[in-house]
Amino acid sequence: MLNFPDWVVALAPSILLLGIGLAVAPMFSRTFIPARIAMALVAIVFSLRYVTWRATETLAPWGWSLDTLVSWSFFAFEAGSIVSGVSAFIILSRYRNRSPEADAAAAGMAARNPRVAIFIATYNEEWPVLERTIAGALACDYPNKTIYVLDDGRRGWLGERCRDMGVVHVTRPDNRDSKAGNINHALALLRAHRRVSDFVAVLDADFVPHRDFLTRGLALFADPAVGLVQTPQHFFNPDPIQHNLGISRSYPDEQRFFFDYMQPARDAWGIAVCCGTSSIVRWSALEAIGDFPTSSVTEDYLLTATLAMHDYATVYLNEPLSEGLAPEGLKEYITQRARWCLGLMQIVHSEAGPMSRRRLRWRDRWSILDSAAYWLTTFPFKLACLIYPLFYWYFGAIVMDAQLNEVIFYFVPYYLGTMLFLNFVSVGMFVPVVNDISQLVGAWEISRAAIAGLVRPRGHAFKVTMKGGDRGTLTVQWSLMRRFLVLFLLTLGGLSVGLASDYLFDARAAEGKSVILFWTLYNLLVLAGTVLVCVELPRTASVLRSHPERVVVRGAGREWNAWLEDINLEAVRLRGLSVPAGTQLKVAVAGLGGVSATTTLLLGATVDADIFLTNQQRELLVEKLHTRAGAPGTTGVAAIALGAGLLRRIIAGTVH
Repeated sequence: MLNFPDWVVALAPSILLLGIGLAVAPMFSRTFIPARIAMALVAIVFSLRYVTWRATETLAPWGWSLDTLVSWSFFAFEAGSIVSGVSAFIILSRYRNRSPEADAAAAGMAARNPRVAIFIATYNEEWPVLERTIAGALACDYPNKTIYVLDDGRRGWLGERCRDMGVVHVTRPDNRDSKAGNINHALALLRAHRRVSDFVAVLDADFVPHRDFLTRGLALFADPAVGLVQTPQHFFNPDPIQHNLGISRSYPDEQRFFFDYMQPARDAWGIAVCCGTSSIVRWSALEAIGDFPTSSVTEDYLLTATLAMHDYATVYLNEPLSEGLAPEGLKEYITQRARWCLGLMQIVHSEAGPMSRRRLRWRDRWSILDSAAYWLTTFPFKLACLIYPLFYWYFGAIVMDAQLNEVIFYFVPYYLGTMLFLNFVSVGMFVPVVNDISQLVGAWEISRAAIAGLVRPRGHAFKVTMKGGDRGTLTVQWSLMRRFLVLFLLTLGGLSVGLASDYLFDARAAEGKSVILFWTLYNLLVLAGTVLVCVELPRTASVLRSHPERVVVRGAGREWNAWLEDINLEAVRLRGLSVPAGTQLKVAVAGLGGVSATTTLLLGATVDADIFLTNQQRELLVEKLHTRAGAPGTTGVAAIALGAGLLRRIIAGTVH
């Protein structure tokens, strides 16, 4: 009889899971529901197995000691995160694709030709940002539409620009109730002037609709029970995580998992949610609920819950029908997510919340509880994972009383089961270190918002996510970086002392020290990446979807067949010619005609040039770049390119 070491025996469940993940799971489509359910059950079983072991075998004896405080409090953070994860697994076990429904109903809805009011809500966005959105709305292939720019900044110059473009500029005397109040003011004006529409499409100031946004979205309203159709948010620029880590071409933006995978799963359960922009709502449904609710800074999610109380469904059409500007700065990125978190906590307290006495379906209560659990557990747990190993290195507290083979037997299968399931349904989107960095960078502000919103839901100001502006210089976010640098140095210091000397409590930790050691090394890797993210690299206005195209360039008495590498409303990059700065050029761009340009930079056979567009050309360029079918940005993980991008960024950061 063979006698294997304990750690080899402990690996058996993990080997089984790896076999399933590598040999069995690839045989099935991620949309095949039985496979999703089976994979979800595996993840749930191993999650419950792990948390049961943690609760019964690894906690310090109850008493008045540091071990008890550290061990039990960390378990509370971890258990909350696991409960939230199990809820997410259940949701992700289903999937719904409504594109066939839209295909079947599109012709009938087009024949009805209902009236649509397009609301573009704005506060302080710059004209180039708004111009894109207005031009995209004008380009929508739908005749019976009116475009309203709802200007809470009350800017006179914007009114003139709107008149020039043939859209309606709307202002109000105050900014009461923020975005929801802005929309409600416009609804009241339309009623007063007898310009009631059949549907209202809502766009944020930085979101450009594709040509088929209205025709595809309206098709799902053939079902009279549908009150709101939500479409995904795609981004034509990298978010701060992608950009600052140098992985914008190889790793998707942080919201892709929610919009591409979580929302279709929620829709299958009947709990898809409104996400503000790129949505269409039935006017009669708004009449029934008394317009947009205003008791939360996330009026979109609350709108879904309020519609549900009046028997109107929110459905999700997972097609790239618009594209917008992701937060370009790290502070704006964090502010946006903290606002989402705060708004959800306000909804928990509202009449549409999970404990409401109003008529609310159990699945709607579950939906809000699931979202609240995500904000309340995920981000505090990320912080706890960094802080609690320090209690061992500096104070000798035992965070988890376990042997190495036990950790391999219980934790590793739980972790593998979770990763295998999430990567099965999301086609490999979960890359552990990068995913942890994206959650950690705003974990403090989000955790604070979660607690503040839960304890004191009222009296919080709406914080606008700033977009646009000059992003052309390197900026170090010291206020954010400082906390991660301190944690990195404390972690490194504790590790150095623990490895260089024999602490009296080493004997108590036994093999558990190996667990803490691995945990600490992983934390150092995540913290180093997070510090790197806090160094904001200069940005250009390039569009991630841009592909090189052939153009004819004339100037200085010559003609070139060149490649158009990149173009935006202000500048162009051309490859295949070499002319000095200051040269006047004429570039023949498909769909735009001749574009006047002046070169500004020469680098080998590539030149950058400022361009000068007519108003008509500006609108045509917006259509060319942003309104055509297809998803901009990066929608999947390219593992080799991801590793290369991270390596380049680390080397560059070390050099600087």
